[in-house]
Order: sequence, then C-alpha cells, then structure tokens
Amino acid sequence: MAVETKPQTLFTEPRAAQEHKGGSEELEVEYPVSKHSALLSDLQEFPEGGLAAWSTAFGSFLILFCGWGYTTSFGVYQDFYTQYYLTNETSFTISCIGSFNAFLGTAVSLIAGSLYDRGYFYHLVITGSLLQSLSLFTLSFAKPDQYYQILLTQGLGSGIALGLLYVPSLAVVSHYFRRKRTLVMTFATLGSSLGAIVHPIMLNNLLNGHLGFANGVRASAGLVSALLLIACLCMRTRLDPPATPVNYIAAARRCLRDVPFIFMVAGAFLFQIGFYYPLFFLQLDSIKHDNSIIFSFYSLVILNACSSVGRVTSGYIAAFTGVPNLTVIAAISCGSLILGTIGFIGSKQK
Repeated sequence: MAVETKPQTLFTEPRAAQEHKGGSEELEVEYPVSKHSALLSDLQEFPEGGLAAWSTAFGSFLILFCGWGYTTSFGVYQDFYTQYYLTNETSFTISCIGSFNAFLGTAVSLIAGSLYDRGYFYHLVITGSLLQSLSLFTLSFAKPDQYYQILLTQGLGSGIALGLLYVPSLAVVSHYFRRKRTLVMTFATLGSSLGAIVHPIMLNNLLNGHLGFANGVRASAGLVSALLLIACLCMRTRLDPPATPVNYIAAARRCLRDVPFIFMVAGAFLFQIGFYYPLFFLQLDSIKHDNSIIFSFYSLVILNACSSVGRVTSGYIAAFTGVPNLTVIAAISCGSLILGTIGFIGSKQK
C-alpha cells in the first residue's frame, strides 16, 4: 500500500494572516522556493550607501593611503639611504628593505585574510595601525650606517603592519556594497595612488630639508598615525563571519589541480618581481644621470600620478580587451620601458 508523504514546508504563514484572509483552520500555507529565497535575500540586502557604508569606504581609502601608498614611496628612502645614510651598503642591499616590506605586505595577508574570515577585523586593523605607527616612529631613531635597525623597523615591522591592514580594509567594503562594489573598491585603491603622490613630496622636502632624517621621519609618522586613527574610527563591519570556517587545505588542493590557475599565479608572481623596480630606483637613477634635483624629486610623483590614471581606466579598457589580454599588453609595455633605461644608461656613459 502506497504511503502518501507530505512535502516539507518551506514557509508557513502566521495564523493571524490566515484569519485576515477569512481562513478558520490552522493550515500550513506553502510558498514556492523562489519566494522564500526572495524573502531571505531581502533580509540580506546591501545598503549600497549610507553614512556607515561611505565612512567605511573612506577608512579603507585612508588605510591604503598610509599602507601601500607609503611602501611605493620607498624610492625616496632608496635615494636618501644610498647617498647619505647607508653609504657602506650597495643599492641592491638597500632595496632589500623595501622589497622585504612589500613581500610581507602580501605574505602576511594570507594570515590576515584567514583571521578576517573568523571575525577578527577590529583586532587586525587596530594592531596593524599601532604597529605601523610604532615602526615609523622607531625608524626615526635609527642611526647612520646601522642597516639592521632600518631593516627591522621599516622592513619587518612596517611590512607586517601592511599585511595586517591590506586585506581586511578592502574586504570590509563588500559588507555594504554589491552593485557598486567595483566602483567603491576603485575609490579605495586610489588611496594607495594618492599616498604614493603625497608621501614622496613630503619625504623629499623633510629628509633633504632643515629637519633632517630623524625629525622628518617623525613628522611623516605623525601624519600616518593621525590618518590611521581616523580610519579606525570610521570603519565598521556589518555582516557576521561565516558559521563554517573555510577549509583552506581542501581549497589549496583543488587549486593545485587547476593547471590554468597555476600558470596564472606563476605569471603574476614573475610580474610582481619587476613591478617594484621603477618605484624603488627611478628617483635614484634620475639623480645619477645628471637630471635636476627638482625633476628627480618629482619623477616618482609623476610615475605614481600616472599610475592612478591607469588604475581608474584599466577597468573600462579590460571590458573591451579582456583581463588576460590587457595584463599581457601592460606587462610587455612595462618590461620594454624598464629595458629602455639600460639603453639610456649606456648612452649617458658614452
């Protein structure tokens, strides 16, 4: 004998609503899955604006201004250390300070991203801000020709701080925006470009001015600390962390079996190796090749200002060319320009 089974109820209308419609029996009213899903999506609707949303986006902008914006201004320190402060070290050895900083900014992000998924956003942002401020103030006490002091403060300390701040400050924007997410993240990442314009101008005038290294770095650290404090006060989370933590080991195993993904990661890795060369050496190369001091000081500013234009327009260009094609074209163009500096050097030496 067949047994009649009752389908599972997805959504039950309250009894008061049934009586309002004239029903007298306690019946379970079953709605289709699509309506139930729509009700859930309404509960999770993104604000797409509002005071909390835009203040969080502004805080993300400030963190990138003080994070990657400061790291990509290392060319000023590279020039100053090579000529005045670390004269016993080679240019390559000095560049390892900035390289170590940038490496930790990416590597520590792996840990920060996992902690962010577990709900430690405020811990990461506050700790990273305090560490960035402490590292820069400690850098001001570094003595000339004491390489290890600068490596530990600017390379290690500031690098870890950058790694703690980077991923959480961008990821929290997705709590408030979905339809406008790309636009708002573009605004946030412009903070790094603006920082790479403001910091070199400020550092060049401070380090090479009457304040000198110690007081100049302290003045820069004071600005960074004030902006990071404002960022921490502005940023707020909205969504709870996922109930089930992500299994990163299982995800990594699946990624390792994806051959196109592996090639993409390898290509991005190689691209990053050459990406920071002009940011670190452009100002020093300009001075070494008898350009005016003023032009050399602003060469890094010009580079970073043009970079901000590329950040904004790349999204529109990629819509027509495709992301892989645009990446290949940009990488070949950057590599050709960097190789062109070798020819320029050779012609100057002759």
